[in-house]
Amino acid sequence: MIKRTLYFGSPAYLKTNLEQLQIELPKTGETKIAPIEDIGLLILDHQQITITQALLAKLLAQNVAVITCDHTHHPVGLLLNLDGNTLQSQKFRAQVEASVPLKKQLWQQTVITKISNQAKLMAMERLEHQRLLKLAGAVKSGDSDNCEAQAATYYWKNLFPDFLQFRRERYGPPPNNLLNYGYAILRALVARSLVGSGLLPTLGIFHRNQYNAYCLADDIMEPYRPFVDKIVCHIVSMNGRFLEMTPRMKEQLLSIPTMDVLVQGRKSPLMHAVQRSTASLAKCFEGSARKIIYPELI
Repeated sequence: MIKRTLYFGSPAYLKTNLEQLQIELPKTGETKIAPIEDIGLLILDHQQITITQALLAKLLAQNVAVITCDHTHHPVGLLLNLDGNTLQSQKFRAQVEASVPLKKQLWQQTVITKISNQAKLMAMERLEHQRLLKLAGAVKSGDSDNCEAQAATYYWKNLFPDFLQFRRERYGPPPNNLLNYGYAILRALVARSLVGSGLLPTLGIFHRNQYNAYCLADDIMEPYRPFVDKIVCHIVSMNGRFLEMTPRMKEQLLSIPTMDVLVQGRKSPLMHAVQRSTASLAKCFEGSARKIIYPELI
């Protein structure tokens, strides 16, 4: 079953009652309920939302990722369960003891899939993508030639042809705002799934920023980024340069977990694909598998 993504963008009082999320909406006086076990992501995007500690504890116990947004409506915080797997200490040990050659091989697989998905998206957008295909075929162990960066330079320069000299920057002009929002949702999905697979999101296979608590999430989400980019390309095609975030745009970006992707030749919701990726990564660390299962863009 696909877990639900619940978004709150107006004042609300959230509490728990009989193992369910109880939602009280002061503007309308309505009261709604939702089974906690059906929730995957909970997004809090209003400064007048109140949530009880009892509810937070039950959400985290069910491995719900809770995302908080600031006054500009950008996701800035993420709460995750710290005890997501029955064999967690065993899996932590395997992750910590993973060899450098193994990590380099896993990063090679990750970069190849990311660049391949970028090439697929550019082909869908009827843009020249042969350079990306060549780069995907040239990735070495550990990406020693930095093909990922070469691909990114070409990709971002050409993906949005209506935006001359577009640069991918966190605080840059639109459509950077849409990309940031979508990537924040994706990052939460991946971090949640890593915890559920018994892995520590902090210890990456490539990313090593000492100030980043989600290095492994940032690694594993790389091949998934083009799926977010696909939605943003659609939003841009429908809205041109008028890209200040609207409720409709948020609705489209919140559909990321349910997007169709191709995993080993079969269609699957993106959320399920992420779970397969993190589960296969745990097996790689334990020595029972050699490849991370990643999806293809369709």
